Amino acid sequence: MVMQEIMSAIFLLAVLFLILPSFLNTNNKLKLLIQNISIWAIIVLIIVVIINL
Repeated sequence: MVMQEIMSAIFLLAVLFLILPSFLNTNNKLKLLIQNISIWAIIVLIIVVIINL
């Protein structure tokens, strides 16, 4: 079970690493950046909750 949680965390970090450069490039305005980061945070929290269930 612990290995599965570690692999999920590594997967999420890898996806973040792949998406982050273009994400920062397209969100050059602070308000838009904060809005999109909050949307991504909600998505990640939903995924973590589903994994833990």
